Amino acid sequence: MNASMTIRHAQVVLPHGVVECDVAVADGKIQAIGTNVSQIGEEIDAAGLTLLPGIIDPQVHFRDPGVTHKEDLHTGSCAAAAGGVTSFLDMPNNKPSIVTAELMAEKKKDAAQKCVVNYGFFIGATSYNLTELNQVKNVCGIKIFMGSSTGDLLVSDEKDLENIFANGSRLIAVHAESEAVMQENNALFSEIHDVAMHPRIRDEAAALQATELAVKLSLKYNRRLHILHLTTEEEVQLLRRLPQDNKISVEVCPQHFMLTAPECYQTLGTLAQMNPPLRTARHGKALWKGLKEGIIDCIATDHAPHTLQEKDQPYGKAPSGMPGVETSLPLMLNRVNQGECTLQEVVKWMCEAPARLYGMKGKGNIEVGMDADLVLVDMNQKKTVSNGQLFTKVNWSPYHGIELQGWPIRTIVNGQTVFWEGKIIENIRGQEIEFVN
Repeated sequence: MNASMTIRHAQVVLPHGVVECDVAVADGKIQAIGTNVSQIGEEIDAAGLTLLPGIIDPQVHFRDPGVTHKEDLHTGSCAAAAGGVTSFLDMPNNKPSIVTAELMAEKKKDAAQKCVVNYGFFIGATSYNLTELNQVKNVCGIKIFMGSSTGDLLVSDEKDLENIFANGSRLIAVHAESEAVMQENNALFSEIHDVAMHPRIRDEAAALQATELAVKLSLKYNRRLHILHLTTEEEVQLLRRLPQDNKISVEVCPQHFMLTAPECYQTLGTLAQMNPPLRTARHGKALWKGLKEGIIDCIATDHAPHTLQEKDQPYGKAPSGMPGVETSLPLMLNRVNQGECTLQEVVKWMCEAPARLYGMKGKGNIEVGMDADLVLVDMNQKKTVSNGQLFTKVNWSPYHGIELQGWPIRTIVNGQTVFWEGKIIENIRGQEIEFVN
């Protein structure tokens, strides 16, 4: 596909509003926006379609290196492209965990060969790698697992956490669940092997206590903090009370305001098991309200695939996590069609905010000079999410059987079409995201 193109007659979601206009692209950048712009390269008639900035998913687990039977950087990035996602930030809980500059360099080299969309990576925190955390080049941030999840990364001791927050300036992103609370709950419920117990073991107190500690350390040391996958009403209320000059941002995953307990555990079983867990409806309502009001800044998926065979085990043996990178944009476009939010809000939550919060150079908006990461969507197209028809290697979704209206039909990465007519253009490769914060 040509690296230069002119997209005509689309409804374009610009920073100041939705406008029918043309967008011309060359050399990987947006060159012109307006009516009747001079043609560059391939002409695309996008009448009846909507053009968004490429979606940015700021939290995925593409399982590479180490457990690539679940996903790898190529299949994960293909799933991203099929979902209109042009850039992703991948987590460090691999095998081995990405905790050194050397391992990070190897992962970036692998990504350059495999990824069909743009990529960035977190470095994982341990109790012993503070120098590496602060000196490794061009990463989006430091990932701290305050509670144990998939993989072997865990920093739960408050002295170790304080040491990381007190030294350095790089963004810290936290999986905020209290290891102590979860261990206490696990001892209470260890004999009950029912997935419906998952949100009782990893309960509201586990989430709130960890988030309170992270917030306290961020405020104490004036340190940039990003709270990953928020799940509780109590945490939303905590964030409402923060002082105005804080350096704290927050994300939410669609599943945490769309899938509710106990129904999800009854219908999906261990497929619904993830960390932090899916919770009751009051939490989902509070999360959506917090997102709409700006208490929560952005949307991520926490795409964390496991095979159906792995998930089809009793609670206690089945791993936690679910795929999501491929369906997040259709889920949100469906909400636009239902009148629950606007296209501009979707762009704010899924494009502009992740780019701004992580300091991504050239990403997040459709403006002249920005990277030509774009997605054409058909707001009228209806399609049912179907297991076996997905690009993620595990090929299942918790939304199987649900019809959604609003789907990406062409995904453009650095001015090159990478997804079109239901297919991935295999020879395209994304680029490493440049972080300027």
